[in-house]
Amino acid sequence: MTRLFIADLHLNENQPQVTEGFMRFLRDRAHGAEALYILGDFFDAWIGDDDDSALSREVIHALRTLSDNGTRLYLMHGNRDFLLGKDFTRAAGAELLSDPSVINLYGRPALLMHGDSLCTQDKEYMAFRRKVRAPQWQAEVLGMPLEERRELARKMRQQSQSMNSNKAQDIMDVTPEEVTKAMRKEKTPLLIHGHTHRPARHPLELNGEPAERIVLGDWHDRGWCLVAAPGILNLESWTL
Repeated sequence: MTRLFIADLHLNENQPQVTEGFMRFLRDRAHGAEALYILGDFFDAWIGDDDDSALSREVIHALRTLSDNGTRLYLMHGNRDFLLGKDFTRAAGAELLSDPSVINLYGRPALLMHGDSLCTQDKEYMAFRRKVRAPQWQAEVLGMPLEERRELARKMRQQSQSMNSNKAQDIMDVTPEEVTKAMRKEKTPLLIHGHTHRPARHPLELNGEPAERIVLGDWHDRGWCLVAAPGILNLESWTL
């Protein structure tokens, strides 16, 4: 009985080694798991559930196969794939989780987040986040022809890379006060998130009691997964 947590795969056609590594992970590691949680930025960009690319079809088929074999699948929006919708999750046999969400992790409450909402020092990004999460903006984008959305996604990725290259690293990391604020609000001693691409386990003290923040790693040269079982919590990594 295990539950697996991953994030920040940034699947795209230009990095086939990550897609191939993910497919092996589904077949070898996730097969037989109780549940798999994908906490955002599963895709490097998602332009809508009507995406007919070969990559999207391959991923949907692989997820559905895992789901049909008994593993529960949960997806959370990230800052790159916030347009993932019900058609995708239905086809993949997955459930879309809100950000944040609290689950019962073998008797222990755990707070799940993508993590971008914790990076409040990055004012520029937070303004962008408010814009693209607005229902009106999303409806306008989804109303565009598919090719126009692909071009928009390409431009947004370039803009994000340019903006981030000029920012101090600590600005793009989580704000410690936001972490404790979120954990206190949800009354959880454990926070699991991605987004920052800084995999680590951070011991904390919350209301005088021990607590922990676990950051999932991004998939590039290596794969990362948090493995949870009764009495076990391991952050694992391997070469793709």
